[in-house]
Amino acid sequence: MLENKQSHGRGRAITRLALTGVLLIFLGCNVSHHLRPVSADDPPTRDVVGRLVDPQGELVHGAQLKVYINGGEEPTAVEESQAGGTFVIDLPDDPIEMLQVEIERPHFQTISWTAGPEELSVLRQGGTVRLPDITMERRITLGFWIATLTFASVLILIALERLHNTMAALLGAFFMLGVSLVGRPLNPDLFIFDFEQALQYVDFDVIFLVMGMMIVVGILETTGIFQWMAYQAYRLSRGRAWLLVIILMLLTAVASAMLDNVTTMLLMVPITLEIALAMGINPLSLILPAVLASNIGGISTLIGTPTNILIGSYAGIGFTDFLINLTPGVLMALAALTVYVLVVYRKEYRATTGAVSPALMERLREDGRITRPKTLARAGTIFILMLLLFVFGEQIHLVPAVTAMLGAVFMLLVVEPDINEMMKVVDWTTLMFFIALFMVIGAIQEVGLISFIAAGMKQVVGDNLDLALLVIVWAGAPMSGLIDNIPFTAAMLPVVGFLTRTIPGASNKVLFYGLSVGAAMGGNSTLIGASANMVTAGITERAGYPISYMRFLKIGLPATIITVAMGTIWLLIRF
Repeated sequence: MLENKQSHGRGRAITRLALTGVLLIFLGCNVSHHLRPVSADDPPTRDVVGRLVDPQGELVHGAQLKVYINGGEEPTAVEESQAGGTFVIDLPDDPIEMLQVEIERPHFQTISWTAGPEELSVLRQGGTVRLPDITMERRITLGFWIATLTFASVLILIALERLHNTMAALLGAFFMLGVSLVGRPLNPDLFIFDFEQALQYVDFDVIFLVMGMMIVVGILETTGIFQWMAYQAYRLSRGRAWLLVIILMLLTAVASAMLDNVTTMLLMVPITLEIALAMGINPLSLILPAVLASNIGGISTLIGTPTNILIGSYAGIGFTDFLINLTPGVLMALAALTVYVLVVYRKEYRATTGAVSPALMERLREDGRITRPKTLARAGTIFILMLLLFVFGEQIHLVPAVTAMLGAVFMLLVVEPDINEMMKVVDWTTLMFFIALFMVIGAIQEVGLISFIAAGMKQVVGDNLDLALLVIVWAGAPMSGLIDNIPFTAAMLPVVGFLTRTIPGASNKVLFYGLSVGAAMGGNSTLIGASANMVTAGITERAGYPISYMRFLKIGLPATIITVAMGTIWLLIRF
């Protein structure tokens, strides 16, 4: 027994040491990312520098630049454009009478640049030739059509629920990688991208932010705090169904803003089911309004919805930015949604007496009890500090992903749960869905489909910012209902980024906020529109209260129109 205790103690010590190491690594990575190295100025060399862009102004990296000097048939040097689209061609000291650079990249037309007399004169004197931005035109290849059809197939599989979302995304990603690997030797036009390029499209800020929040929520969940809040909502309502649904909607919206809407519904639905059954009311009359409020409430913060996490990481929008710019619109939408719910379910709410037998009340009280108060005190303190870092950490360049992982590691150190059990709370299926989805979206971005969509939207909206906002919000809402709002948002980010750069007045990122409103609120229109909807439907079906597609549509579609209208009005007022 003594040996077992010593072994357990050594295990805890090793775990603490490992977690401390992870903590220091994240701190070091975050700080070093923002340090600016200081070095001596390089001596002048004769070279050619420039930058490659596509027709939408996106930087083109990975292009191959072949340098031919004095009419030689073989390239003297081969360079590659870097992540910022820039390139530097260092030239040898040999006399240069003629200089030609051939630039090629898959899915782009090959172009060449030839140095004129002025450039050659500068180079002979040992100077540097700085070229204006070189625009590389897109080229439609077989790979373009394969990537486009694969992307459409993934969306259809997700919408029809023929495959699990993660399986559909993985199938799409690795089909395109397989075509690229096997097809390229047969026909270069079959190439889409290689594995290294696919990984470059994965936004690991999103992955680590989601992972960290999963661990944090997993620890908080063990304390019973969420069930306690649901029970307190019933006590405050005193059995009045109309007041209970208002409290539950508000509670769910706030919890979704602080955590995320999927996790919130996972925790709130079971206790809500018990309360509804104890009151003798149809559980769906409480649960459906709660899930609608969850999708809306999560818009207020960076971490509230997966779509906001994607938007925030891509556009550099922080926790405070979402909070300030979208919360008033969210409150307007929630107020309108509350009125709508009370009208739609007025008969159900009036029919219930709210009386609960002493035995059922005791059971509700027991299920709504805080089971680990000491753990709650420790974990709750760290969670509050995390929220403060989300708000103020941006001033010291502490990115949200690092804040989430710091909070997760600190909780694991302080609470000392079973590390193996805590790793099980991480939804690896969801993380793999994000990784595969980033690859799929990266493929259609690589072949140029996103660029063509962006150019088409630019022709429609021109330089009219208000029209662009309306198109993004009101086209985004139904599209998010037809397919899951996560892949829709991921696909739209480069398009919105292009419009933000090219439309006058859009630099305040209003179009990204419009995408947030359209995608998240639009997810309320159908059962498959948002992950929280499908998670909730799964729980209620197991409890014997299935939510059909048409039933959700009947309630969700009018709610979507009302709330999107409120969100649009706020965006037009705010920006």
